[in-house]
Amino acid sequence: MNRLRWIPGPRLNAALGLWLALGLAASAWPAVLGLWAGVGLGVVAAALVEAGWLRRAAPPNITRAAPPVMSLAGWHEVRLRLENPGGALRGSLFDHHPTGFEMEHLPQRFELAPGGWSELGYRLRSVERGSFDFQGVELLLDGPLGLVRRRAWVPLPEAVRVFPNFRQVSHFALLALDDRQAQMGIHQRRRRGEGTEFFQLREYRVGDSIRQIDWKATARRFQLISREYRDEEDQSLIFLMDCGRRMHARDGELAHFDHVLNAVLLLGYVALRQGDAVGLQAFSGQDRWIPPRKGVGAMNGLINGVYDLQSSAAASDFAEAVRRLSARQRRRALIILLTNLRGEDEGEALTALNVLRRRHLVLVASLREPALRQAAEAPVHGFRDALRLTSAEHYLRARKRSFEAIKAQGVLTLDVEPDALPVALVNRYLDVKRARLL
Repeated sequence: MNRLRWIPGPRLNAALGLWLALGLAASAWPAVLGLWAGVGLGVVAAALVEAGWLRRAAPPNITRAAPPVMSLAGWHEVRLRLENPGGALRGSLFDHHPTGFEMEHLPQRFELAPGGWSELGYRLRSVERGSFDFQGVELLLDGPLGLVRRRAWVPLPEAVRVFPNFRQVSHFALLALDDRQAQMGIHQRRRRGEGTEFFQLREYRVGDSIRQIDWKATARRFQLISREYRDEEDQSLIFLMDCGRRMHARDGELAHFDHVLNAVLLLGYVALRQGDAVGLQAFSGQDRWIPPRKGVGAMNGLINGVYDLQSSAAASDFAEAVRRLSARQRRRALIILLTNLRGEDEGEALTALNVLRRRHLVLVASLREPALRQAAEAPVHGFRDALRLTSAEHYLRARKRSFEAIKAQGVLTLDVEPDALPVALVNRYLDVKRARLL
């Protein structure tokens, strides 16, 4: 405890109001003067006695049970346990949670019997990722008379990390484990033709190609047996993440950058299950490099490597990003550039992507602002509406020209609104795997 202050209790104001009323009465009737002085002295004496009692009272011992990791935009419960080492205590408390978090059910009242304990709970929610700190718990201890309250500070430092919304990713992951990709919007189309890697034998299913039937196994088991194929493993997928100022754009609570991180985690999970190695490079902000890895530990490495990434005020430097990636990744890989492509990017972005595609397969996944669609679809009722519509159409045409120029150079593209990015990106990745483009 590093600070101690006193504040008036709820009954002190009432006592002072009575004392002032007696003072006004004494100014008119001097006979009341003695009563006025006596009440004043009594209130002061009672407040001093209560302050002395509160000074001797030991504050409760407090422990906090908070999740060390929270998910972005999700509500999480925090529990406070109060243990009373001395006599009866009552009052209120406020936990100094990380700045910027939304909070419910604070402050709270408590009452503790001698030697007793109590447990209180409240909820926290963050719309920012990164590392944050709890400070301590502030107490207001009430005296038995209610004239004085003692403010006590109990240091209780604790760190918490806010990760991307892994609850949504885990939901998708569970669906994938149960072979329910259709519920995610992910479409596993049946493979046709040659060029895939044999995986296992299984019972024949309606829709299997005749060429998939293994006639020897069918003869041995007296039932139709099909060969099952999977994509060739030992391939690499690298996310090239734009952390520049254009990723500050926000639709609802989440910035475009947070939608990108959700997509990275979901596709990273799916790619690792496909047997591919997954890596990441951030640019135009923090220069963060996560080399491609495969296996169970790679997902944890990816999550821990991106949870505190933030978009910056820097301009998107595609040329520098490609230079660094080319030096780090020599082997051919699927490079997914996650950005918000704009009309002015046509020259710089096209030059950088041309360098990248000489060695790698490149996919540009760009976020399209819903505000532009809404502006283009909104009815026109006046001159200002016409200006808004014209500006939106001009911007969208320039953006479309950039995409057409990039496609003409053999670069794959994906242009979707932020909330559709995770599933759309997984579907595009599976298309690439099926077509054996890598």
